[in-house]
Amino acid sequence: MRSDLWQRGCERLASELPDQQFNTWIRPLPDADVADNGEAAVVTVRVPNRFKLDWIRNQYAGRIEAVLSELAGKPVRLDVTLAQRDGGGRTGDAAPAAAGRPVHFNAALRGSTSGAALAPGANGHAGNARDDNEGGGVANGVAYHAGNSPATLPSRSRLNPALTFDTLVPGRANQMARTAALHVAGSPGLMYNPLFIYGGVGLGKTHLIHAVGNALLADRPDARILYLHAEQFITDVVKNYQRKTFDELKAKYHSLDLLLIDDVQFFAGKERTQEEFFNAFEALLAKRAHIIMTSDTYPKGLVDIDERLTSRFDAGLTVAIEPPELEMRVAILMKKADQEATPMPEDVAFFVAKNVRANVRELEGALRKILAYSRFSHKEINIALAREALKDLLSIQNRQVGVENIQKTVADFYKIKVADMYSKKRPASIARPRQIAMYIAKEMTQKSLPEIGELFGGRDHTTVLHAVRKIAAERQKNTDLNHQLHVLEQTLKG
Repeated sequence: MRSDLWQRGCERLASELPDQQFNTWIRPLPDADVADNGEAAVVTVRVPNRFKLDWIRNQYAGRIEAVLSELAGKPVRLDVTLAQRDGGGRTGDAAPAAAGRPVHFNAALRGSTSGAALAPGANGHAGNARDDNEGGGVANGVAYHAGNSPATLPSRSRLNPALTFDTLVPGRANQMARTAALHVAGSPGLMYNPLFIYGGVGLGKTHLIHAVGNALLADRPDARILYLHAEQFITDVVKNYQRKTFDELKAKYHSLDLLLIDDVQFFAGKERTQEEFFNAFEALLAKRAHIIMTSDTYPKGLVDIDERLTSRFDAGLTVAIEPPELEMRVAILMKKADQEATPMPEDVAFFVAKNVRANVRELEGALRKILAYSRFSHKEINIALAREALKDLLSIQNRQVGVENIQKTVADFYKIKVADMYSKKRPASIARPRQIAMYIAKEMTQKSLPEIGELFGGRDHTTVLHAVRKIAAERQKNTDLNHQLHVLEQTLKG
């Protein structure tokens, strides 16, 4: 068997996989060791960390083995082991690669062998972050190297160790953002820098950026990582401005490997803060450190923020987190109930998910009410108990969101007459808002398709279904439409 099997396999994969995937996951791998056992061969690849091991195992193992087997003309088994650090120490977690043994790919764990799927995969970081300080934060998020003064560097990463990729429920609503975050955690400083994540309140933006920090910290305990809310950065700027100690501010932020900053819309109107953040931003990118930001709107939608900042925010990758769809809301409820050691019946989860649509935070609040009601009343959890526990919430929702209210809100937004919602007029300037109103009515009310059609001028339920599917599909691709829908939904929720 030819000794260049691995190189030829990589060349084949480079021609078959999208450039982005190949350059991120396959190209950085070192040369593999090839052992020919006659009837079969074993190819051993050493990866630098547990995260990359898990990702390659779940996404690419089957594809790599198939390519190598075809080129070799015999079965090829792919083994992976964590690379050794200088001095013999391992880079990753100890258990799976104990005593230097390769970690064998398990076909049952591979899932799709296409290799092209970028859907969220498994990872190995849950529980790896250390909870060493008060308040549940993670100590040693910043390493002190020779020549650096502890007084001038952040002493804590401020990460919440409970917020990991494993505890984040994946779904269509966060798939793109989660996949991008996984890429950053695996290869910080390379792709998607900066990563800008936007969406409404309570959708999981903060959870996601903590997950990146925790994943990197588990892989590299000496990494300089800092999470903070934008208001904390503003406070630091004000404090250092009063003390005339801007060198300390620069030492704190310019030396980071990963900066995670929430709600950058709070920088609006604060010119000195924006100037200092711009300086930190440029310094971090110049040293290939990674920056992840969150906001309630996309970069070009930010107001009272300097254009040179917003243009840089938009220079990497901008992704949205949407309100969770029904199936995702059900999964979130059941997972969080399990975490509370009180499993929730699936029919109850569906009932709650259908009535609590706004965001994950409201779902958690509803779950807490149900669990508390069950414990205090010593009753088992069922739909009747959930209805009783959430009666105030359900009453408010029933009063606030109706199809007529949706029609009026959408008509006002797009500057058409409410009567156009149920008229027979079909110009695009009217038909488009009407389809959007039908979509929102399906998402935010309990009305059936025929009932919605009746309220839109006696239209057939298939017309409503077409509108719902069309707007839902476009929302995934059209940033402007997604933002408009987000504004309408927040307006309707009051």
